[in-house]
Amino acid sequence: MLANTSQMLLRNITDLTGNILIVEPPADELARNLLNGLPADSRLCCYTTNAATAEKWQMSDVTCYFSALPEFQQLFDTVVIFYPKSKEQLSLSLAAIAPALQDGSQIYLVGDNKGGIKSLGSHADKLGLQAHKLDNAKHCLWYCLTGSLASLTKPVFSQQQFTILQTTLTVCSIAGVFNHGKLDTGTALLLEHVQHITKGTVLDFGCGCGVIGAYLKKTNSEINLYCTDVSALAAEATVQTLRANKLQGTVLTADGLPTQPASFDHIVSNPPFHTGIKTDYSISEAFISQSKARLKPGGSLTLVANLHLAYQTLLEQTFGKVVILAKANGFVIYQAIKR
Repeated sequence: MLANTSQMLLRNITDLTGNILIVEPPADELARNLLNGLPADSRLCCYTTNAATAEKWQMSDVTCYFSALPEFQQLFDTVVIFYPKSKEQLSLSLAAIAPALQDGSQIYLVGDNKGGIKSLGSHADKLGLQAHKLDNAKHCLWYCLTGSLASLTKPVFSQQQFTILQTTLTVCSIAGVFNHGKLDTGTALLLEHVQHITKGTVLDFGCGCGVIGAYLKKTNSEINLYCTDVSALAAEATVQTLRANKLQGTVLTADGLPTQPASFDHIVSNPPFHTGIKTDYSISEAFISQSKARLKPGGSLTLVANLHLAYQTLLEQTFGKVVILAKANGFVIYQAIKR
């Protein structure tokens, strides 16, 4: 299966020459298709912050830079950037790849029409660049980007302070991390209803900037904290958040629950429910099923979700009884116990 954006790239494969870098592609079969379609003298690499994508490209034996902020070991003739959901992340990606470009390098962007790429022209202007539309098909756009990247700011992690129920945390984040620079309304509501988590092995799943895990550890020092996210940007943000608050915890990148430790006393999450720009319940179903399998008897899964999402049904199908701890501001807090 190929995302529409990947199909659009393949439609323009003749634009790709020499040493080629694909930036933040979806977790599909693009790598295999490119290897089959590119000339033999082309050399293909990938840069991604997504663990699921990295696994796909590594399975195809393609050099994959899986990192929050990569250090490239080569220069590239052609770069293709998949337009990010967070517009801020585009400047981060451009600044990250700038040291790996040479005179004459070509930069292309591909994106879904519903994902914001229609505004690329004005976005590029603000970065001192020019966007040239080259193709329009499969509900996607294909652009060439020109101009100097020299003025783009090197990406750095910023810090903000949030006070949650009289507990003050320093939170580190960067463009591309969920709700960068803000305390998400759903997360704030969730943290008002985690008083039952006081000890044991605790997993903050989809940790983002690490605010949930950091809050739990700061208010309950006996917790053995694990934090995991599919994003290397999020994992690094969490590492820095824990360090800034002088807290101990293990931070992992994983597509789904981490393989270790074998079981948890509590799992808490503001879980992801999007694949690209679409609501994707398969992510939620897998997460809930894996959570029950990995919880110890009597262990709890506590999560926040938008009211309009069908989480209660998914939870009841897996756990049976589900308790609603709170509803406010369009969000609901669910708790399920493994019996």
